[in-house]
Amino acid sequence: MSNMTMGTKQRSKNLKKNVKNSIGEFIIENLIFILGMTSILIISLIFLFLFRTGIQLFKDVSPMDFFFGKNWFPISVNPQYGILPLVAGSVMVTAGAVFISVPLGIGCAIFIAEVAPPRLKTVLKIIIEFLSAIPSVVLGFLGIVILSNWVRITFNLSSGFTVLTGSILVSFMALPTIISISDDAINALPKEYKEASLALGASKWETIIHVLVPAASSGIIAAVMLGVGRAIGETMTVMMVTGNAAQIPDSLLQPGRTMTATIAAEMGDTVRNGTHYNALFAVGIVLLIMTSCINLVADAVLSRAKKEGR
Repeated sequence: MSNMTMGTKQRSKNLKKNVKNSIGEFIIENLIFILGMTSILIISLIFLFLFRTGIQLFKDVSPMDFFFGKNWFPISVNPQYGILPLVAGSVMVTAGAVFISVPLGIGCAIFIAEVAPPRLKTVLKIIIEFLSAIPSVVLGFLGIVILSNWVRITFNLSSGFTVLTGSILVSFMALPTIISISDDAINALPKEYKEASLALGASKWETIIHVLVPAASSGIIAAVMLGVGRAIGETMTVMMVTGNAAQIPDSLLQPGRTMTATIAAEMGDTVRNGTHYNALFAVGIVLLIMTSCINLVADAVLSRAKKEGR
């Protein structure tokens, strides 16, 4: 009889415990759902405000003049709001930064993950973390004082404030992201990959090039895309060192202006709800579309890489 009583009490305790766990799980699940929906709502409202304000520009400026205009003179006697010079400047700065940072970043990640001795690996990781902590305005100041003079003297230019200067600085800002994520992707691979390749007679470099890097390609591609996102969204550094000339550069050795720098430099001097004000929001819409396209391409590439990995 006592055993039956004890069994009943134990079942009662287990039932109460299960009820408490179910209530706790219910609360946590709904709290996560509410927080997630709140984030989506806030982002949607931001996008809505951005599009609603930017679209107002086309009441005063035709879409053809905005998207294909080659002149950005918002405060002249006859204002012109052609975004083409700003897009060209952003694309050239980003392309130059990617050209520098991607091979250098992936190479550094491979060196840290597979070649460097443990002590050197620790030192290099500390340096990389330190680079990621440097404010962009400090890098811009160094670019004004040091890098711009080097570019001017090296290429025999009248001014060192060029697209190339901005590309070099932005590449250094993207490097920590590319190196850290690529290094993590390589280190996350099973050790059996490396051991099997070496056991089959492949050299260390053959193993790295033909086994480890392809196997970690998804993580490396993600690192590159995040680096590109950092490059195209950088504001302060490019505003300080690219010369801020609203023109379509013929080469990397000419001044240029990016969309982000334009928004940052001119937003404080505009009349609220004026044409110039709306034009800057329209520039923000174009920038948002460009970054969204980059993210979509990155997702497609990652999905394809994962399928091929299977």
